[in-house]
Amino acid sequence: MSHDTMGTLKAVLQHPGDFYPLMKLMIATKQAEKQIPTEPHWAFCYSMLHKVSRSFGLVIQQLGAELRDAVCVFYLLLRALDTVEDDTKIDTMVKIPILMEFHRHIYDPDWHFSCGTKEYKILMDQFHHVSTAFLELNGSYQEAIEDITMKMGAGMAKFICKEEVVSIADYDEYCHYVAGHVGMGLSKLFYASGKERLFPEPTSNAMGLFLQKTNIVRDYLEDINEQPKSRVYWPRQVWSRYANKPEDFKNKENSAKAIQCLNHMVTNALIHVEECLKYLTGIRDPAIFKFCAIPQIMAIGTLDLCYNNIEVFRGVVKLRRGLTAKIIDRTKTMADVYGAFYDFSLSLRSKINVKDPNAHLTVHRIDDIQKICRDSGTLDKWKSYITEEDPNYTPALLVRI
Repeated sequence: MSHDTMGTLKAVLQHPGDFYPLMKLMIATKQAEKQIPTEPHWAFCYSMLHKVSRSFGLVIQQLGAELRDAVCVFYLLLRALDTVEDDTKIDTMVKIPILMEFHRHIYDPDWHFSCGTKEYKILMDQFHHVSTAFLELNGSYQEAIEDITMKMGAGMAKFICKEEVVSIADYDEYCHYVAGHVGMGLSKLFYASGKERLFPEPTSNAMGLFLQKTNIVRDYLEDINEQPKSRVYWPRQVWSRYANKPEDFKNKENSAKAIQCLNHMVTNALIHVEECLKYLTGIRDPAIFKFCAIPQIMAIGTLDLCYNNIEVFRGVVKLRRGLTAKIIDRTKTMADVYGAFYDFSLSLRSKINVKDPNAHLTVHRIDDIQKICRDSGTLDKWKSYITEEDPNYTPALLVRI
C-alpha cells in the first residue's frame, strides 16, 4: 500500500464525512481520464492536464466542449510559461527572450525548449502537441490567449531583472502579471464562448491575485529552498519588519516573528475577497461558475490553514484531499460560496491573537467578508465544513478585539 493511500485512509478515519465526497471524486477522475480524446495532440493535452493538476483538470472537463479545449490549452501554456520562469538553472539572458517571445512560439508547432523537471519537462519537450491544439482553436480564443501570454511573458521578464520584490506595490504588480492576467484571460475566453458578459478588468484581476497570493504564502518553504538559487516573493516591505532576511523564518528561534510575518501576508491576501465574491455573483453559466468558485473556496480554506501555522516554515501545508473533494462536490451555487467563505473566515478569526501586530486589521477584513456573506441571506441553508467535523467548535471561541 502506497504512502499516499495510507495517508488518505488515516485522514478518512479522522474525518468520516470525507469518505463519500472522496469516492465521488475518484470515480469522476477515472471517468474524466477515460474521456481523453483520441487525436495525439489533444490526448497529450488532456493527459498532461490531469498530471499537472488533477482537481483543476476535473473541473475543466465539466466545461462545454469548445470552451473546455480553449481553457485546457490556455492552462498548459501558462504552466509552460511558469516552467521557464521557475527554472533557476536557465541563464537569465537566455530566459528573458524566451518569455518575451513566448506568445509567438505558440503559433510554431516546431518550437520547443527543454527545461523543468518531471511532467513539466515532458510538457516542454513535447510542446508541439500544445501548439498544434492551439492552432485548432477558434480565432477569438487564439487572440485572447496570445494577448495574455504576451503580457504575462513581458511581466515575468521584467521581474526576473529585479533582484527582489521590494514594496507591496511591487508584490501586487508581480501577482498582476503572473495571475491577474490569468483572471483577465479567462474572462476573455468566457466572453468569447458567448456564455458570459465581459467582466471588468479590476474584478478579473482580483480573482487572480487572491489565488496567487495564497500560493505565495503557502509555498514559502518550497521557494526559499529552491536550488541552485532561492526565490523570495514575500515583499521586503513586509518581511523586513520581522527579520533581517527572509531565510531567518526557517530557524526555530525566530518562530514568533515568523508567525507575525505570515499573518501579515495572509491579511494582505484577504483584501481581494470582496472583488472575488462580486465576480462570482455575476457568472451565469453553471459549469463556468463551478470552475471559478472551487479554486476561490480552496484559497480561503488554505489561508485559514496557513494562518498562525508554524508548519508553513517547516514543511508542506495543504488542504487534505477529503476536504478538497468536499469542496468540489458541494460547490454548485453562490449560496455554497457564501457559506464556505463564512465558514473558513470564522475559523480563521478564531485563531487571531490579540497581541498579533496586525490583529485589528485582520479582524476588520474578516468582519467585512462575514458581513457580505450574512447580507446574502443564504447562510441558513449552509452545512458547515467545521461544525460537522468538530462538534466542540462554536462561535463562542472567537476572540473579541
